[in-house]
Amino acid sequence: MGEYKIRPYIMTDISEITTFEHDVIIVGAGGAGLRAAIESCHQGLSTGVVCKSLLGKAHTVMAEGGMAAAMGNVDARDNWKIHFRDTMRGGKFLNNWRMAERHAKEAPDRVRELEEWGAVFDRTLSGLISQRNFGGHRYPRLAHVGDRTGLELIRTLQDYAIHQGMKCYMECTALDLLKDGERVSGLVGYFRETGRFVIFKAKAVVFATGGAGKAWQVTSNSWEYTGDGYGMAYEAGADLMDMEFTQFHPTGMVWPPSVRGILVTEGVRGDGGILLNNKGERFMFGYIPPKFAAETADTVEEANRWLAGDKSARRPPELLTRDVVARAINAEVKGGRGSPHGGVFLDIASRVPADVIKKKLPSMYHQFKELAELDITKEPMEVGPTCHYFMGGIRVDPDSQMSTIPGLFACGECSGGMHGANRLGGNSLSDLIVFGRLAGLGAKEYVRSLKNSPRINESQVFSIIKRATSILNREKGTNPYLVHEDLQKVMQDNVGIMRQEEEMKKALIELERIKESVSQVKAEGTSQYNAAWHKALDLRNLLISAEAVTRGALMRQESRGGHARLDYEGERDEWLAYNVVSRKGSDGKMVVEKIKRPEPPEELKKIAYAKIEDLEIGKI
Repeated sequence: MGEYKIRPYIMTDISEITTFEHDVIIVGAGGAGLRAAIESCHQGLSTGVVCKSLLGKAHTVMAEGGMAAAMGNVDARDNWKIHFRDTMRGGKFLNNWRMAERHAKEAPDRVRELEEWGAVFDRTLSGLISQRNFGGHRYPRLAHVGDRTGLELIRTLQDYAIHQGMKCYMECTALDLLKDGERVSGLVGYFRETGRFVIFKAKAVVFATGGAGKAWQVTSNSWEYTGDGYGMAYEAGADLMDMEFTQFHPTGMVWPPSVRGILVTEGVRGDGGILLNNKGERFMFGYIPPKFAAETADTVEEANRWLAGDKSARRPPELLTRDVVARAINAEVKGGRGSPHGGVFLDIASRVPADVIKKKLPSMYHQFKELAELDITKEPMEVGPTCHYFMGGIRVDPDSQMSTIPGLFACGECSGGMHGANRLGGNSLSDLIVFGRLAGLGAKEYVRSLKNSPRINESQVFSIIKRATSILNREKGTNPYLVHEDLQKVMQDNVGIMRQEEEMKKALIELERIKESVSQVKAEGTSQYNAAWHKALDLRNLLISAEAVTRGALMRQESRGGHARLDYEGERDEWLAYNVVSRKGSDGKMVVEKIKRPEPPEELKKIAYAKIEDLEIGKI
């Protein structure tokens, strides 16, 4: 007698599926999703929030250093124009000009709004919100709560949001969008605990799903970061842009292996930490780009001191933009000057008193004490680059945040445009609250413009469910965990911090092979409490994200920001005129093309290229 197998029940009647209806459904409950939900509720819309994990367990809590806003609390010379200039220069001028403008102008109001809602920030001696230095920012600009700023942001937003009338659906994974013609009509998901499917009917959907760092072996990202927004938007026909720009944060933990990649906040360097190689050399002075020194230093004398290795320079080279620091660390390790476990040393113990470290960096102190049995007040940390952030994402309108699909909006890390080729530290948290609000307002305008509600297409629902349950119904198939490991190794080895044509072409061949494995993946058992099934369902979106990054990186024949090529070193002026956009072709294959960027308004162009002294005195 053959082995008896329990098969999942396949639904044939849509009325059997639990359905929730809202004006707006927001996927993701990090800073961007919660801020969008608050704004949607404020506009009188019925709002539902779908979160893959528990409310409060968002990746936003891992952003430790602070949120960038030109409030001028520590240095009165700071203003939105200088913040805008820093952002454009940090993004290598590939940023969406309008998004960078709105962000710089609106961030201070959004931070003060958080304070009104109960956020408890660190204070200056005069009682103002304190701000700290961070890489790429000219002045102390990051409003902070020790090194737990992201946690305070989430605490404040969720406490406020739950009293605004939103409905939260926790531990629920979105599978795919539903469409009525060309416009969005909702989405299908499933509850992770029970495996039961659910339909969310909505007039508008906002994606706030974060990035796809789990496509790499070494990443600061947690398990939720599997490119869900990218994959669902792509499958629905939306454009993805600038996906080649993946940020490798310079300082992730490198030891022990179980915590490799966990973030070490830039605040350690902002508060005085320095980077050393195994010879005890402060090596960052050897990696200052002359062009950067000339553009960034206050005077020619200061630029020359930087380039000469003068350690008395006002701003330390450890606070150069993340792409520069990450590549410098990578070069030191490859040159045999790394730490014992494949990183470099980050030393704050010899420069800052122990009590100050514990006060300003409590999370870092406990993180290393508990995970690495290391006291950062006495010993240097071992750190190295870790895949951290996607500058690219879903292509959106800079004001409404609507994608190329009517009714689909995106904000936060899963949207593209704001950060250009490289994100400045601290701009991510203020990005969440600025563009989360704009997405909520955009959804309101769209919903109120509709003459009739979109309808649910039953065949789409059953097609989505069939795709999900086929993984459980196969007699045999590939192991989802092994497929994921395979994908991570391909991306780590071939599309990492330094790239070249031969390796990326190899990656595309390997990704085609992995596609076949993904199409045959199998999870044993039923849909209840099935971690292997969850992993298998993540693979499609991870694969789409990985392919978009690789194809975009292969097309962009230059090195700019977070995208560095060994075979095309340096920035090329002709590429400044283009973004790389990825979309699903009519044959089901990914189409990647260059699109011409719109010319910036003359006023913003003047600000971005202005001399700093002209902005400080208000000449421009």
